[in-house]
Amino acid sequence: MNYHNVVFETSFGKASQLTKSDLVEIAFAGRSNVGKSSLINKIFNRKALARVSAVPGKTATINFFKLENVRFADLPGYGYAKVSHGEKQRWSDLIETYFNSDRRIGLVFQLVDMRHSPTKDDLMMINFLIENELPFVIILTKKDKLSKKQQDERLQALQSEIPFADQIHMIPFSAIKGDGVEEIREIIDEIANDALANDELEEENQQQEDELC
Repeated sequence: MNYHNVVFETSFGKASQLTKSDLVEIAFAGRSNVGKSSLINKIFNRKALARVSAVPGKTATINFFKLENVRFADLPGYGYAKVSHGEKQRWSDLIETYFNSDRRIGLVFQLVDMRHSPTKDDLMMINFLIENELPFVIILTKKDKLSKKQQDERLQALQSEIPFADQIHMIPFSAIKGDGVEEIREIIDEIANDALANDELEEENQQQEDELC
């Protein structure tokens, strides 16, 4: 896939605005200021595909991007305290509606700040993904802020801080150095190829059914 060819499609700020899903989707989730926009820009080698804000909690919409046969959903960051209760509820409704609207979710990249233990909201999100049997990979952001020794210590600590950690694929990531980018792209490529193969198989089956009618 030529990642530079990704295009922005649309943004939705209300649950009622969400349209049906006609492509396999990969979602990005994480708390406010965890580095989600920096991750997206790095994956697609674009400086401003996703807006990087100095103000946590500013992203209040689901932003959709498309590359070939895959759609990407940048979900609102959660957990920022200085947001009104009503605004938090709107974000919550938006995210819940996204996951409960029978979409073709191929994977969720769940972001966690590598420097700290997962927050209560992080754990709530991870448990939600596990309970709903949604495929996900944890991206450990801000790796470059830690020394090699600190990275090893945090990776060890995460084994007890995250439920079922030994069964979860985790990728340490640095937006500055690009660590983890190629591994993330390989996962995206695999999902795109599987989706293409499934679509071709469905199309072939449909043609066979039409011929029998």
